[in-house]
Amino acid sequence: MAVYNPSEIEKKWQAYWESNETYKVDIDHSKPKFYVLDMFPYPSGAGLHVGHPLGYIASDIYSRYKKLKGFNVLHPMGFDSFGLPAEQYAIQTGQHPAITTEKNIETYIGQMKNIGFGYDWSREIRTSSPEYYKWTQWIFMQLFNSWYNKDTDKAEDIETLEALFAKGGSAAANAVCDDELPEFTAAEWNALSEEDKYKTTLDYRLTYLSESMVNFCPELGMVLSNDEVKDGVSERGGYPVIQKKMRQWMMRITAYCDRLIDGLENVDWSHSLKEQQKNWIGRSQGASVKFPVAESALLKERGFEGKVEVFTTRIDTIYGVSFMVLAPEHEWVDTLTTPEQKDAIEAYKLETQKRSELDRMSDVKTVSGAFTGSYCVNPVNGEQVPIWIADYVLAGYGTGAVMAVPSGDQRDWNFAKHFNLPIPAISDAQQNLEEAADASKEGKYINSGMIDGMEYQEAVDTLINWIEANKVGKGKINYRLRDAVFARQRYWGEPVPVHFKENGLPYLVDESDLPIVLPEIDEYKPTETGEPPLGRAKDWAYRPHPLTPSPDGEGEYPFELSTMPGWAGSSWYWYRYMDAKNEDAFASKEALDYWQDVDLYVGGTEHATGHLLYSRFWNKFLKDKGFVKQEEFAKKLINQGMIQGRSSFVYRVKNSEIPTFVSFGLRKEYDTQRLHVDVNIVDNDILDVEAFKTTRNDVPANAEFILENGQYKCGNEVEKMSKSKFNVVNPDVLVDRYGADTLRLYEMFLGPLTEAKPWDTKGIEGTSRFLKKLWRLFFDQNGESLLVDEKATPAELKALHKAIKKVGSDIETFSFNTSVSTFMICVNELTDLKCHKKEILELLLVIISPYAPHIAEELWAKIGNEEGSITSQEYPDFNEEYLKESDIEYPIQIGGKVRVKLSFPAETGKDEIEKVVLANADVIKWMDGKPLRKIIVVPKKIVNIVV
Repeated sequence: MAVYNPSEIEKKWQAYWESNETYKVDIDHSKPKFYVLDMFPYPSGAGLHVGHPLGYIASDIYSRYKKLKGFNVLHPMGFDSFGLPAEQYAIQTGQHPAITTEKNIETYIGQMKNIGFGYDWSREIRTSSPEYYKWTQWIFMQLFNSWYNKDTDKAEDIETLEALFAKGGSAAANAVCDDELPEFTAAEWNALSEEDKYKTTLDYRLTYLSESMVNFCPELGMVLSNDEVKDGVSERGGYPVIQKKMRQWMMRITAYCDRLIDGLENVDWSHSLKEQQKNWIGRSQGASVKFPVAESALLKERGFEGKVEVFTTRIDTIYGVSFMVLAPEHEWVDTLTTPEQKDAIEAYKLETQKRSELDRMSDVKTVSGAFTGSYCVNPVNGEQVPIWIADYVLAGYGTGAVMAVPSGDQRDWNFAKHFNLPIPAISDAQQNLEEAADASKEGKYINSGMIDGMEYQEAVDTLINWIEANKVGKGKINYRLRDAVFARQRYWGEPVPVHFKENGLPYLVDESDLPIVLPEIDEYKPTETGEPPLGRAKDWAYRPHPLTPSPDGEGEYPFELSTMPGWAGSSWYWYRYMDAKNEDAFASKEALDYWQDVDLYVGGTEHATGHLLYSRFWNKFLKDKGFVKQEEFAKKLINQGMIQGRSSFVYRVKNSEIPTFVSFGLRKEYDTQRLHVDVNIVDNDILDVEAFKTTRNDVPANAEFILENGQYKCGNEVEKMSKSKFNVVNPDVLVDRYGADTLRLYEMFLGPLTEAKPWDTKGIEGTSRFLKKLWRLFFDQNGESLLVDEKATPAELKALHKAIKKVGSDIETFSFNTSVSTFMICVNELTDLKCHKKEILELLLVIISPYAPHIAEELWAKIGNEEGSITSQEYPDFNEEYLKESDIEYPIQIGGKVRVKLSFPAETGKDEIEKVVLANADVIKWMDGKPLRKIIVVPKKIVNIVV
């Protein structure tokens, strides 16, 4: 006897897959490889909700399908396990983050196995494991020991830079480095001490120390990335975040700007994602111009003779500059501020610290600023313009200074109007400058000195030639992207493999000492003196070989106290999956040569810029150094849409002595307050009142409920799925109730993979019924087998091969939702045909197995096949012959209504169809003796008789 029991069947097959290592994969040169990668999750304490598995289910289906198509498929899973939440929990409880992380990972793995994912768990990685982050530290060391050669357009070993310096001085090296570095000759270089030579190279390395503006959260005592700041507060905890200048490790990602843009042409990623990356990098052609600061007694007293450098994409507007704007954090603000303006400047700087860079960039309505009291000189006409500070200029973008042209830029126009500054016209094409800025490039220039009467391109060329000839500027390509901050003042992250000697300079540890493992500390928060948490570690210092402790501390050097940022471990992890247990390299040459790159990458759109840009940067670097062969790490990328929650609401009557809740349909008769309610105690909008009473602390036992027809009906709304909205649905609950195969099919059935869609648990019942119907093709209601070995009919072959063709096409185009519809249609057709033939049902199981692997495995074995062998079958080819129509049924429309249906062989001509139709007794009856005016035959569609 065989009864469909998903819980029993699924546990059985999950245990079978694990014990038989069904999804373990090795290098196999007899098969083409295919690498499917999921963006690995951060293991939060909440575990998975039903929105999380969407992309995992899709990639699992695709992996299983490619295996059936004859590919050797690598489909691994791991965990991005360093992160702020675990550290915050450690600060609150004193529990080591590793304990929390381990527990959360166990929950995730259990949930994933419960859904039946075909991962090769032997390759599991965790970024917080020393065996893994040893190689993250190793990559950092390679970056530190490299520079970017513009001539060869790639990263090279630092020794090649030193060789160039020795032969031709600084002029011999066309390097990506900070501007305004001191120049030196070969003789001067060769005369330097080894320490001074080393110090000089620090300004050229791909990872370096620098003073930079960061998002600093005083409450957390750490720097946050832009992604971790929302509306001026930390995403975790909601604490205020300020802008602060700090000494930080940086990554010179800007060296790769052009390659990061150009490489997008070689990957199959969505247009919108590519545009986001291009905009984030922000390549623009323009000019760098230096505005000398005007002399004054105060600045002379302070010994200041600087020039404010700006980058502009519109040098043609330089005659329209009526003021200069510096970022409040610009290094010269204090020097340029006169005593009369000091209070205003200090107050404004303080207010700016409270706003994130994102807020400052996006807020185009608020106009604010403060005058420094100093002026600079426009180099093309000698006019003095006032220097202001304003928060719409950022220290980390461009030069931190903007030449303000209010006639051509709306933000500058708003600022000029607000502070009553001049708005000089510079083109005869500009209109209505009293109402708004006009950025037109049309017309001819006016009030513009040497370019008066010229048109745009001639003016640009003339001005660039002039500033270069007069050494006040140069034509330049600029980028919005800044070098990446590569440090966090927190504990739970990769230690930076750097120590500091007596001279204060950073030095790498010896490679043989990797990994540098996180030390034990007493508390996971900054020290009382403001150092990062690692400042609490005792005896945590570097002792070069031999590693022998010294009683007096001699020969011990302090380690870097910051740890790496969250993106460090996620910027190369796909390579570690290729050879996850290798102790001698991040992956062997054999593994790298075989698996090469990711064929399909699946993940959320929230990583469109941060993770993907950093990952592409690191991958290009690894290629430059000869460690990998691919310029881009992921050929194709699919972003799954978000599954939104369907929130439920109850309506509490305001100011009622006894808490009273009124049903949805009666709510307008009362003055009510809408409250979220746990969707897990709501079924088809009907509230389980008793469960509501017992699960909510704010609902007393004597609460009253005003019902409709004896039930309490809830309201509903589609929102983001989150715990705060009580609309999180745990997949474990659904798997326990309906089975993993039902959940897998239902998530795919909800809608197109890449689009957002609301979750509605009540719809899952239909998917559950479908799997029961599939089961009944094999077994009757008593569990007795219905399978027969008879030859299939043309109708049965047609139903099957339609499904084979459609499902194969759908999977290749990631249209998983229509595949589920196709399965349902096919099973319905076979049920109507009373088809129980092994010839048909075997192939049906093969094509459905990527979607519903447990039931497919069970039925495959029950019809006489070797256990577990369905995963090694071949995806069947569809036969076009079976899809050809032998007979076509024509609806016969008489007087605008279908009255009769007649079948004809597919090859029957129009004349023959007309003849047979008009002779048919039923047709003659419906024509009711009326004369024929016209007969229209639409081949293979319909016949229309007009009387």
